[in-house]
Amino acid sequence: MNHSALAITDREVIEEDCLALYDEQDRQLMKLTSAAKARGINRVEKIVRFAETAGWKRIGIAHCVAVAQEAACLEQRLGQTLEVTRVDCKICRIPAEALVPGDRGTSCNPIGQATLLAERDTELNIAMGLCLGHDLLFSKHSKAPVTTLVVKDRVHGHNPIAALK
Repeated sequence: MNHSALAITDREVIEEDCLALYDEQDRQLMKLTSAAKARGINRVEKIVRFAETAGWKRIGIAHCVAVAQEAACLEQRLGQTLEVTRVDCKICRIPAEALVPGDRGTSCNPIGQATLLAERDTELNIAMGLCLGHDLLFSKHSKAPVTTLVVKDRVHGHNPIAALK
């Protein structure tokens, strides 16, 4: 089956309609983004700068067990100036069969991750290496805004842009 792509051009979008999409909270995030801009710093440094600019102190890290070592390093780095709560994807150790009939092992629990971080009253959550679908559920259920630091792509060393080259 051959599918065609549809590219939307700027001429099809009316500025006023786009501006109406932004409520006050969205506009505040846009201001913070602008204020935290800096060239020559990496993504981790940008997260720290953004949190500090926003006045946020409590950061959550929701990660896959496959990147536990990297998540611990991030926790240590962020913990120098921020309160960090880190939770792995196997929280509660739910049998996979309980959520997906016929599945084996221990299920990932992205909703549990989001719930635990909400209980800790995090102000920004970072997703690290969550599976596709699990990252969607985590973002959907997170009370705090979510930014992604690492996406899972074992084929390309967690660098999915490599698939586009």
